[in-house]
Amino acid sequence: MTNKINLFIFAILLSFCFVIFYKGLNNSNIYTPKIKNQKNIPSFKAKDFYSNVDIDSKKIFEANNFYIVNIWASWCVPCRTEHPLLMELNRNKAIKLIGLNYRDNPKNAKKFINEFGNPYSQIMDDIDGTLSVEFGAYGVPETFIIDKNKIIIRKFTGPINKEIVEEIKLLIK
Repeated sequence: MTNKINLFIFAILLSFCFVIFYKGLNNSNIYTPKIKNQKNIPSFKAKDFYSNVDIDSKKIFEANNFYIVNIWASWCVPCRTEHPLLMELNRNKAIKLIGLNYRDNPKNAKKFINEFGNPYSQIMDDIDGTLSVEFGAYGVPETFIIDKNKIIIRKFTGPINKEIVEEIKLLIK
């Protein structure tokens, strides 16, 4: 009799564990933070990529210009994929591309730019990643569209593609 009770309890416990694990498989474990559609750009000071001189964000972002802030790293494989599209966007004189080099080795980052070209009008170092977090990024690559009023109007997580480039062109018209 006690064997039947033990077997019954074991079966219920096993069923309970199965249900818990099955439910866990259906839930995504990818964290996507909730962000507002539009927010002001953060006020910051960062090091220039080439000269290592401090730069104030007020000197980078001028009124009446559209900006694209692209967070990238030399170790990021998707960053290599999107780089030709950034070079294409650089040809559009209505926008300025700002690069934010995320947690990268400076020698590797400079080699990356020398090898693939420099689409950015300004590159800043983000050695510890805090500036990227202030923008609202949680990985690389990420791209932010900033309007003429210094407001982030769109964020693209992951590498940009042809469709995103077309969307960016529509946003800046």
